[in-house]
Amino acid sequence: MALIQEGMKKKIALVTGGYSGEAEISYKSAITVGNNIDTDKFDSYKIDITPTEWAYINDKGERSPVNKEDFSITDTEGNKVTFDAILLCIHGTPGEDGKLQGYFDMLKLPYTSCDVATSAITFNKRYTVAIAAFGGINVAKSLHLFKHTPVSNETILTALKLPLFVKPNNGGSSLGISKVNRTEELGAALDKAFKEDDQVLVEEFIKGREFTIGVFKSKGIITTLPITEIITKKEFFDYEAKYQGLSEEITPASLDASDAEAISEAALKVYKVLNCRGVVRIDFILNEADKLPYMLEVNTVPGQSAASIIPQQVVAMSWNLKDFYTAIIEEAIL
Repeated sequence: MALIQEGMKKKIALVTGGYSGEAEISYKSAITVGNNIDTDKFDSYKIDITPTEWAYINDKGERSPVNKEDFSITDTEGNKVTFDAILLCIHGTPGEDGKLQGYFDMLKLPYTSCDVATSAITFNKRYTVAIAAFGGINVAKSLHLFKHTPVSNETILTALKLPLFVKPNNGGSSLGISKVNRTEELGAALDKAFKEDDQVLVEEFIKGREFTIGVFKSKGIITTLPITEIITKKEFFDYEAKYQGLSEEITPASLDASDAEAISEAALKVYKVLNCRGVVRIDFILNEADKLPYMLEVNTVPGQSAASIIPQQVVAMSWNLKDFYTAIIEEAIL
């Protein structure tokens, strides 16, 4: 078996799949990213990580195992391929919560997402808002619940005012989220969230317009993408609204200059406070009461599918996806 010598082009592992219900979105993201990798600069190899196998998928759709000792593969010609960088497209565990980041750190392989600590913290919604609040960023009042330590509905409703959002504390893609308008709805909402996670975040509803903004670092410079306003046809931006066409996403958002500046500045602050890397997407509510942006959550491996927001924002910035992904990869390699 011959060892491929390093050439001018960098070898990139496009890692997709995952162990959660978000794997479906990960595969869609990988299609968009894979179609927009600059083939003049990079040779990319699709790696599918599932609960049953880690596999390299070649151009014919054939699967072969990944060597987990050094995250290498064998190509169709029998050559061993090692990678210069990992382009992460896994939403949810183990690609967004720090698990794979720790593995790649031990192998000294650079990757395009946040590091272990930031990935683990931001995957936990409660810890994210706690650190953000400590850093001076506005967040909603909330409670952190654990399945092993039951808390009565009365205790929750004493601490927080209706309406409430009840959501799994870990994970994304808006799975398991409920809006609770009446006391009698709380029990079912908690049951729904606990089916997705052993931890649940209950937070007070903030009335206002919802926005999301991408932030990335390239050549050491942190840049905000154009802001997107989320207008959902449902009561809130849940899985159906996000992925089944039941929302309107306006990019760039129609905002007063002062409001746009406030959201962008808050996003930059979040990126710095949480020590983010690569591209992240940060969700905000512009509070009607005080006209200030309140951070909802941080997505450290944001969706890149055709329906996702980051590609929309890149286009709105008059940039093409090929150049954008090149910048993200090069920042990881540097």
